[in-house]
Parts: sequence; structure tokens; C-alpha cells
Amino acid sequence: MPAGLIALALGGFGIGLTEFVIMGLLPEVAADFQVSEASAGWFISGYALSVTVGALLVTAAVTRLPRKPVLIGLLFLFIAGNFLSAIADSYTAMLLGRIVAALCHGAFFGIGSVVAASLVPAHKKAGAIAIMFTGLTAANVLGVPFGTLLGQNFGWRSTFWAITIIGVIALAGIALMVPKASTEPTKGLRNELGAFKSGQVWLSIIVTVLGFGGMFGAFTYIAFTLTEVSGFESGAVPWLLVLFGGGLFAGNFLGGKAADKALDPSLIAILAGLVVVLVFFALTASSSIATLVSLALMGGFGFATVPGLQMRVMHFASTAPTLASGANIGAFNLGNALGAWLGGVTITAGLGYTSPIWAGAGITVAALLVMVFAAAAAKRGGVAAVPATPDVEREPRETTVA
Repeated sequence: MPAGLIALALGGFGIGLTEFVIMGLLPEVAADFQVSEASAGWFISGYALSVTVGALLVTAAVTRLPRKPVLIGLLFLFIAGNFLSAIADSYTAMLLGRIVAALCHGAFFGIGSVVAASLVPAHKKAGAIAIMFTGLTAANVLGVPFGTLLGQNFGWRSTFWAITIIGVIALAGIALMVPKASTEPTKGLRNELGAFKSGQVWLSIIVTVLGFGGMFGAFTYIAFTLTEVSGFESGAVPWLLVLFGGGLFAGNFLGGKAADKALDPSLIAILAGLVVVLVFFALTASSSIATLVSLALMGGFGFATVPGLQMRVMHFASTAPTLASGANIGAFNLGNALGAWLGGVTITAGLGYTSPIWAGAGITVAALLVMVFAAAAAKRGGVAAVPATPDVEREPRETTVA
């Protein structure tokens, strides 16, 4: 395994911890700032929306710069945002810190995906992307539970101080381990924008928004579901999140393997599985045993789509994948914001703490339908998705939906 992949995974670990740890601490943060659950949810939604904006604007701004210095600069931004969160003395200051940290997220994973794919042969590219995202899943398996535990015992600010330190370590890893030769700049913004002529790129991005939105519709308010519906004590939440994180880890790995073998069929099967899991969870959330099973499966099926969807976008944008890759990372977080917002709406409407899970199931059904249409359209046009090599100059293979 190239050492650069380990460094990218390390950066992903820190950024993933920033994104997800707030979910386990949401009740404590809401109480500290004396705001409602829905208002506290903006620490998640606001972060996700900022990732979406940053994924496009920041990536576009750095297309002509060498990628390694860009990755290092993005981690400086990450460190600054978490420092601001750690010292925040008001709801507004905390939200500002979340926004600053989020601006690096999309560009880091978008550019990092292209760099990761460039380090391995063509038939292993989805697997390489999955390795980079292993940092994100490891953040859930290890970082989020222990970060939540740290925050519950020493105050939620202690968690953000710890994340700031992790950011410094991740920056050093990128500086030392990512080879310079794999991080040359792209040919410019105009060339990158050309990738968006592809209807399949847009369909893939829509699937990303809806698919991830479905999972996060269920997961954003999971701490409330676990304590108010399933009957667990708040102190058990960090350990329960280990199950979800374990599912993410397994799903990311297996999803990458499946995508390298059969990209579109695997994505359809995974999304269908996620619908079933979410419906099962919503129906059985009052059962502690069933909840344990649902948490693991929700994480597994939810994150198994990530390497495949990222690879699909890069394939159909193969002449200029960097900005499209960043846009898809933004789409993951736009889905995050959509799910968090819709879940907050259902709770505010008095539908209970299982209602976000039902909302997530509905969004995922929409993702499945779009994915089936995209796969059929690609097949009709003779451009079925297969692994492709990024940054290779060639004629565009597809410019319309069908």
C-alpha cells in the first residue's frame, strides 16, 4: 500500500471526526447554549452546507496549484476552525467555527480522491478511494465514541481541543508521506468545468445527495432516538456509536471492493439494502436488540455507496475529474444537510424521534430510483460505468443523460 494513502486516510480521520462527533454531543451542546434540538442541528446542517460551498469554490480556486501544498493549506483551515469551536462562547461563535472547519472538507476529499486514485493501477482505484475514506470511517469507529465520551466527562469543548491536536498530526502526515509527483495541478478551471456537460455526472451527484441524505436523515438525531425511544441511558450512546462506526468501516471496505467489480449493479443493491434497513429500524426502534442490529447495518449500507459514487463521478468526468470529484463531496454533505433539516422538521412537527428515520427511508427510495434510471441510461448509451483512469487526456465518452 502506498504510504501516501495512509497519510490521506489520516487527514480523513481528523476531518471525519469534526463532522460526526457533534452528533453524539448534540444534547450537551444544545443545553450549554440553551437552544432547541432543531437549532443545535444547524451545527450539523451548517457544517454540511459549508462543505458543499467549499467543495465547489475552494476546489475551483486551487485547480492550477500543486495538490500537495493545497492539501496542507486545507488542513491549516481545518485546525483554525476547530480551535474556534473549542473556545466558542456563544451559539454564533460555535457555528462560525463549524463553518470555517467545513470549508476545507470538500476540497480535501475531492482533491484527495484524485490523488489516491493516481497512486494505484486502474483496476484498484475505487479500492484506493475507499482506503482514503477509511480515515473517515475510523473516525466513527474510534474517534466519535471516545470523542463523545471525552465530551460527556470533561465538557464538549475538550473534544474540540483534541480534534485540533489531531489536525496538527494529520498535517504533518500529509507533508511527509504524500509524494509530490502525484500532486501536480490540473489544466485549469475551464477544462474542469467541461466535465459537467455529462448528464451522468449530474445523475451521480443527485444519487449522492439523496443516498447520503437518507442515512443522515436517520442518523443526525440518533442520540435522541437512542435515549427517548430505544430506552438507552445517555452514557451508553458513545458505545452504541461504535456499532454504527463499525458498520461504516465494513461498508466502506466492501463497497469499494464491489464497485471495482460491478459499479452500477453494486450501487443499486446497496441503496435497496439501505431502504430495507431504515424501514426495519423505524419499525423496531423501541427494541434495544433490534436497534443494535439496525445501527450496524445502517452504517454499513449507508457508507458502502461512498467509494462507488465517488468513482462513478470520476469515471464520467474522466478528462477533468478534480472539480467534479470535489462537487460530489459537496453533494454528500448537501445530502447530510437535507437529511438533518428534514429530520428536524419532522421532530418539530411533533412526529416523534423515529420520524427522521422514516424521512431517511423516503429519501433513499428516491436515490434508488434515480440510480436505476442512471444505470439504464448509461447502458442504453453504451457507456456503462467501469473503472477509469483520472487525469488521462481523451475525448469525453458521454455528454448526455442517455
